[in-house]
Amino acid sequence: MARSICVPGIVRLFRRQVPNRSLSTTSHRLAGEVRIVEVGPRDGLQNEKKSISLDTKLELIRRLAGTGLRTIEAGSFVAPKWVPQMANSADVLNHLLGHPPTSLHPIAYNYLVPNLKGLQKFLETADKMKSSAKESLRSQPAEDPKAPLTPPPSPKEQDEAEPAPITSTQDPNEMPSDKSGVNDPVKPNPSAATSSNQMEISLFTAATEAFSKANTNCSITESLARCKEIVALAKSRSVRVRGYVSVALGCPYEGPDVAPSKVAEITTSLLEMGVDEVSVADTTGMGTAPRTRDLLKALSANGIANQDLALHFHDTYGQALVNVVVGLEHGIRTFDSSVGGLGGCPYSKGATGNVATEDLVYCLHSLGATTGINVEKMAEIGDWISGKLGRPNDSRTGKAVLARLRG
Repeated sequence: MARSICVPGIVRLFRRQVPNRSLSTTSHRLAGEVRIVEVGPRDGLQNEKKSISLDTKLELIRRLAGTGLRTIEAGSFVAPKWVPQMANSADVLNHLLGHPPTSLHPIAYNYLVPNLKGLQKFLETADKMKSSAKESLRSQPAEDPKAPLTPPPSPKEQDEAEPAPITSTQDPNEMPSDKSGVNDPVKPNPSAATSSNQMEISLFTAATEAFSKANTNCSITESLARCKEIVALAKSRSVRVRGYVSVALGCPYEGPDVAPSKVAEITTSLLEMGVDEVSVADTTGMGTAPRTRDLLKALSANGIANQDLALHFHDTYGQALVNVVVGLEHGIRTFDSSVGGLGGCPYSKGATGNVATEDLVYCLHSLGATTGINVEKMAEIGDWISGKLGRPNDSRTGKAVLARLRG
């Protein structure tokens, strides 16, 4: 019989004072601090049938940037014929580089690149924007040679012969100091957003051969070889890389029994080639608490550290938050979600959206965790974007919060 989940134990875990304990040597996150990766602008929108304007995408990102989020998936450099909604991702990147939205903290904006060509397009777009900014500065009249440039230059200058990274030195995983779990009291800091935002990439592979063939028209082995090329180029440019392992808890072609050992093997391969973090994804929403627990045990048995992992749940069968709690019990502290429960998978019929960010934040806060995210602002955004898309708001928490706010 499967072991039951002890929710009171989770509450005690978050409320216990452990000032000297951290789960990551790079981010120094305490046990009660949880990082949320917002995937709405990319994973949430990519499967929408109705064309979404660039202005709507940029407005969505602008609003999300003001909630306390530290990582936002902003787009995908994939062929437009395969994912038409992501055709203007270069425009999104240009806008965020040139006109970053006001945010509470520096934000890591992530872009999915399915292959080397996608990464090259990402780098080309970023380089053109950087060159344009330099030309703009040169063309400005220098009335006072002692006056500082705006924005101020980086304190560490790059060698002209060395390609400049599209990153800052600030760790995007560093969590807020606030321990209340509900709202981060830090005031918006436009200068920090302008100078310290990061542009990152993500890549993906699959845990089953059938899904890999359907999604990328190649085997898992071939997919990993492509990933290795992407990582090598990204690292030569000091770009942080996130990896996804799709269908880790169920495949639309091979069924729900995906071998945990295979997921662990693929995850290990990604980390060994230099991927900074791997998001293990329940793409179909087939995951259950016992199988999520078994998968996490297999990952640990393979020597994979919790701080190198994130979990990505879809809520097709209403099990996403249950699986999140299993992940928390295991020690995972990074989870993906989508505002308003946006999302789906074009290669998995019937798969519904990602777990709603509003629902995830409310669940985590109820357990005493800290996210730094304002759930009321997130609820308002979920309602707004759902209306823009002409679809129902799939966040129970979002609807409840708004009903309370509106009296």
